Amino acid sequence: MPHPPPKKENLLVNLICNIALPTLILTKLSGDRWLGPVAGLVLALAFPLGYGIYDYLQRRRANFISIAGFASVLLTGGLGLMKVGGIWFAVKDAAVPLVLGAGVMFSLRSKTPIVREIFFNDQLMDVPRVEAALAERGNQEGFRRLLTTASFWLGGAFVISAGLNFSLARYLLKSPPGTPEFNAELGRMHLLSWPVIVLPSMVVMMLAFWRMMTGLKQLTGLTLDEIFKVQEPKA
Repeated sequence: MPHPPPKKENLLVNLICNIALPTLILTKLSGDRWLGPVAGLVLALAFPLGYGIYDYLQRRRANFISIAGFASVLLTGGLGLMKVGGIWFAVKDAAVPLVLGAGVMFSLRSKTPIVREIFFNDQLMDVPRVEAALAERGNQEGFRRLLTTASFWLGGAFVISAGLNFSLARYLLKSPPGTPEFNAELGRMHLLSWPVIVLPSMVVMMLAFWRMMTGLKQLTGLTLDEIFKVQEPKA
């Protein structure tokens, strides 16, 4: 009996819990008049942590990237409560994507490379048809080389993210830790991470995905309509 497809993630709830509410709390509610810097930081971090746990319980799906993001939030909270300087936030924000990039490359030695889990999975593509076409043409080795190329692109996206993370943290985090001003700077950094960091990284990831799709078309002789899984219309 086939497993039911995982529930789709609610993008609006994701953005509210991971971006909007933490930014609002850090920038507007962390002053002494409201929550204070410590309680504000804890509450702001509670939303992405809570959402991550809720989403896993709902969809029963976790992966290397989501686990690393969860660890990043925990580290942010730990560093904030320890009241360390902004340089350590910059180091942490650079270290997480570097670890992700290293994980992408090391996973090439495993049976399930991370790039395959992200770009070549049975929720997105008709994997049996693609694998059959590769076998028929004897292009399995070419597919492995394609995965390696896409992994370098994906790893490069994480390296770019690491550099941008470090630079943004060093530019914004100027106030003493444990103060409302520092929390406000942390909130601005959290908000600006989307246009400054996420979007450029996503462009590189999309280029990696496009490169992989182009390679799959050449290796299999299939069209994109044949490669991608088409949802059957409900009766």
